[in-house]
This record gives sequence, C-alpha cells and structure tokens, in this order.
Amino acid sequence: MKFKLLLLFILLMSCAQNYSKTELKRPFSSKGFAYIYNEKDFENKIIKKKFDINSLQIGHNKLKAGSLIKVINMKTNEYIVLKNNKKLDYPDFYKIVMTKPVADKIGINEHLPLIELIEVKKNKSFVAKKAKIFKEEEKISNNAPVENVQINNISSFKIDRKKDKETFNIIIAEFYSKKSALDLKERITKELTKLDSKKLVIQTKKTNKITLLSGPYMSINLMKNDYIQLKNFGFEELDISINE
Repeated sequence: MKFKLLLLFILLMSCAQNYSKTELKRPFSSKGFAYIYNEKDFENKIIKKKFDINSLQIGHNKLKAGSLIKVINMKTNEYIVLKNNKKLDYPDFYKIVMTKPVADKIGINEHLPLIELIEVKKNKSFVAKKAKIFKEEEKISNNAPVENVQINNISSFKIDRKKDKETFNIIIAEFYSKKSALDLKERITKELTKLDSKKLVIQTKKTNKITLLSGPYMSINLMKNDYIQLKNFGFEELDISINE
C-alpha cells in the first residue's frame, strides 16, 4: 500500500513539474522600432536574406520561421497577424524586419516606425479561423508596380508634423525597490562613461513599480547610440516608450 502511495506521489509531482514548465513559457513580446526592408539592404549585405518587396513579409531574429506574430502600430493600435517568413540577423537596434506593404497595411510612419510585437500561440481553432486570412494577406499581386504602392500610401497616410515632435525613452529595467534602481543607475554611470548620466531617470508608476529610464530623446538617431551601448552592457531586451 505504501509503495502504491509513493508511486502516485511521484507521478503527481512529475505532472506538476511539466505543467509548471508549460505555464512559465510565456509568449514573446517586445516594443521598439521596425526595420523597413529595401532591396538595397540585401545588395549591401545589411540584411542577408531576400524579401519580396511586393508582399506582406516579416523576419525576426529570435522567433523561428512559421511563428505567428501580431505586429501592432503603437501610434494607432492598428495591427496585423502574420507568419514569420524568415529567422535572420539584422541591426540590433531594431525589433523586426518588415516589407513596406506591411508598414502600409497598419499605417506605420517610415520616419517613426514604432511597433509592438506579440507572439501568437498556435491552436487548432485559431489556425482554422485565420487560414484564409493568412493566404490572402501573404501575397499582393506581383503585377502591381511599386509606384502604385507608394502612391496609395501617400494618399491614405498623412504625416502630422506636430505629432513628429514626440520624445522617446529607453526602458532599462523595472523594480519594486527604489534602492535597486539607484544601485543600477550608479553602476551604469560608472561603467558606461560615454552615456550621459543626466539622461538616466528613475520613475515611480502607480503600480508601485520603479522604472529606470534613459531619455528623453528627440529622434531615433539620437537614441540609437545609447541603445546599442546599453545592449552591449548586457541588457537582453530593452523596450521603448513614447511621450505624447
């Protein structure tokens, strides 16, 4: 009897461990800037895999090919769900590579390509519901000239110059202790001497979370160097926030 109880206990513990591992595996998500692909990028070996510039295609450096990714325009909340066409390397500052038709589809401003990515976990009902949509979205008629895409984009998406004056912050880390945030800020100041320490700001949120930020930045180019420095310092994922 004791042997049976012991066997049952081991079996339950094994199931619990497997369940925990499944629960802990959360969908990938990230915020930042999109790299809008151009054929010259492939010719100049900036992007080492070729994309079809007339199709809705995306590429990610961490998610495997075939993964479903929800790409959200953070300015308008418009989104599209696409299959990851390629797993590839690209400049580390960016979160994803996309063709111009993808940017046009959700109204991404090429000068301010701020996006959020969420991995969509596959299941039978989702695949059945979206199969037709994916088939339609993955291709744009190859007969349509590039000029037509550009003209449609200009007529349907007008840039509001006032809204181009937003500033950006790099979200370095979040804490529940202000001391932890201060310690990290001090360490970054000492070790990253080329980073302007005046840009490092500690912000307290309503949720009692303490956030260490770098910013604000007036343009992507001004932010890019600091972003790369912080990535090289050892931060794997750095999100971007925008101040309206």
